Formats: sequence, structure tokens, C-alpha cells
Amino acid sequence: MRTTIDLPEALVTEAMRLSHQRTKTGVIISALEEYVRKQKIQGLKAYKGRVSLDVDLNRLRKRP
Repeated sequence: MRTTIDLPEALVTEAMRLSHQRTKTGVIISALEEYVRKQKIQGLKAYKGRVSLDVDLNRLRKRP
């Protein structure tokens, strides 16, 4: 998808340097992927302590 946006040049340059990306497009794609990944992790954290599994941990630990 083509989109025109105004970005601070210094910020894009620093992001390119830190991420070792060679293109502005690469930096933006990496940033969006990282943002989506972090949001999914946050969503999973909401289930902490709410999911109960009937799993025998002792049996699992003895697997070959």
C-alpha cells in the first residue's frame, strides 16, 4: 500500500542505523511488525492466571 507521510528525518536515520536497515521502508515495516508483536504479547498477558490446563508436569518432564 502506498502512503505518503511526514516523518522526522533524524528519527528515521537513527532507526535505520540502530536496526541495520538500508531503506526507510524496511525501517517502517520492522517498526510496525515489532509494534504488532508487542500488542499481541500484551493481549496474551491479560490471560495470565486464567487458563488452567490439566497437564501432568511430572510426566512431561520425563519425556525423552
